[in-house]
Amino acid sequence: MGWGGRRGLLIGGVLGLAVVMITSCTSGEAEPAPKDDAGKSTSSGKPAPPKKAVKITVTPRDKTTEVVPGGPVTIAAVDGKVTQVTLVNDEGEPVAGQLSPDSTTWQTTEPLGFGKTYTATATGKGSDGKATTVTSVFSTTTPRVKADVSMNPLDGQTVGVGQPLAFYFDVDIQNKAAAEQAIQIATTPHTDGAFYWFDDSEVHWRPQQYWAAGTKITVNAAIYGKDFGNGVFGNESRLANVTVGNAVVATADGATHQMTVTVNGAVAKTIPISMGKPGHETPAGTYVVMSEHTNYTMDSSTYGVPVDSSAGYRTTVAVASRMSNSGIFYHSAPWSVGDQGHRNVSHGCINMSTENARWLQDISQKGDVITVQNSGGPVLEVWDGLGDWQIPWAQWAAGGKR
Repeated sequence: MGWGGRRGLLIGGVLGLAVVMITSCTSGEAEPAPKDDAGKSTSSGKPAPPKKAVKITVTPRDKTTEVVPGGPVTIAAVDGKVTQVTLVNDEGEPVAGQLSPDSTTWQTTEPLGFGKTYTATATGKGSDGKATTVTSVFSTTTPRVKADVSMNPLDGQTVGVGQPLAFYFDVDIQNKAAAEQAIQIATTPHTDGAFYWFDDSEVHWRPQQYWAAGTKITVNAAIYGKDFGNGVFGNESRLANVTVGNAVVATADGATHQMTVTVNGAVAKTIPISMGKPGHETPAGTYVVMSEHTNYTMDSSTYGVPVDSSAGYRTTVAVASRMSNSGIFYHSAPWSVGDQGHRNVSHGCINMSTENARWLQDISQKGDVITVQNSGGPVLEVWDGLGDWQIPWAQWAAGGKR
């Protein structure tokens, strides 16, 4: 082959190589990046997740009976969002509820009624854009007995540092743990405490030590619709906001015949007193002031001593504060001023002058603490008034008569 022929082959080969090289460098356009549902490219390069149908669940489930009305109705969406909910009772009355910020959960914000049938209808939309609707028809329980509770202290009251939180049910409570769970106690500053059952219908809550002065207490006895066992359900919830006042703590000494009163830890006054005479000795222990009175009639017949007996009396006093159920008061006693500070001559009460009794009552409130010592009397019974502080903490924390 001549040069011309070789030259032609060479040129053709070079051109062929160029074509191959160009083809290999531009062997196709780059694949477009995957896009999400909004049409935007995903940075990871992974394909968008598959679109799914929403799954709606209603609690309580369809055909459920004996639903406890104190619990919530909850509607939840998986792989989507809740878009519409209606909940009505058998009379067509709606029940209010609230949707979560992410629209995945709806929950009632008001309780259900006893012995009613409810229909819940919920609609949701999945990531596939399709709507799904579910319905649940359920009924609430009818209680054998409805339990009401009274409270001490009440909303808006200011109390002393010894004041327990007392709850009195009008029926016996079998499931005491459920009752305790229903009674919510919040304090500022935070204060730990425990419940103690005196019997099947009375429970108290107190801290291990006296309250700190100025403590704010919120008691939410959210008992409505709660199952307390044996067919007993809570009837009406109660709410109380309470403030602890100054720490007024007094010690009455039967040996010295003096009462030392401290306010927030500092001695404010020492008061001459007279306590129970022989045969009527004042029980020794820690009392909590229960109530305060003026122009109060002291009547021996209220604790079993006839007024017309040799030991009986009916006398009106200017100032009186109750310390026990059995009739122990501190009160004004102008007739025994000469004995006050020297000897015990009362029927069990703490006597003091009208001036001192009025001063003490003016600076104090129910829930203040008065400790009686060296009286020669029996030990104060825990049931006699608010004898909560007579119970050692380890025993108290064990819960009492459960």
